[in-house]
Amino acid sequence: MNNDVTAGSTITTLGHLALGITLLFFGLGHTEVIDGVTAADAVGLATYVGGIALFIAGLFAFRDRDIVTGTAFTGFGALWFAWGAMAGDWGVTAGSALSDNAAGLFFLLFALVALSLTLGAAARGPLTQGAYGLFFVALVLLAISSFADSEALGKVGGWFAVAGGAVSWYTATAFLAHWPTALPRRAAGRRMTAPG
Repeated sequence: MNNDVTAGSTITTLGHLALGITLLFFGLGHTEVIDGVTAADAVGLATYVGGIALFIAGLFAFRDRDIVTGTAFTGFGALWFAWGAMAGDWGVTAGSALSDNAAGLFFLLFALVALSLTLGAAARGPLTQGAYGLFFVALVLLAISSFADSEALGKVGGWFAVAGGAVSWYTATAFLAHWPTALPRRAAGRRMTAPG
């Protein structure tokens, strides 16, 4: 089995599902591709599933001495809980007490966290690292969108979040369904030679 999802780790699988559905809802809300669904609609899910459930999954991963997964899930859990708690303050929901620059700074600082987690997840495999990397790109684009007041760039960031959510969801589902998690590798340095 590939080490994208730790063998037998229900916590890792649950964490990837929580991250996946939160990113999917959050990203689709930013793209506004579904009529009547905006980022504001993701606040409850982000707070409870992405925030609290993911944070608790991270604590259980720490208990199992899985430092990389524990750090990722508690870090992302903190991001989602903070975003859910503060979203109304910068205009994602009614009211706007924080500036667009404050929202941009929030996304930029958590993009740095996502970058660290992406680099740290190299041993976890390409799916985990890919999900975190796509989330990093989404956060950078959302930060720039907030700083520049660019709705179009925010939608592009939303699509990166959707892609990251889909990869995270697949990572968990692949473990549960025993689907492949890595591409087959060719043997390095082997050449075919003609007999003779």
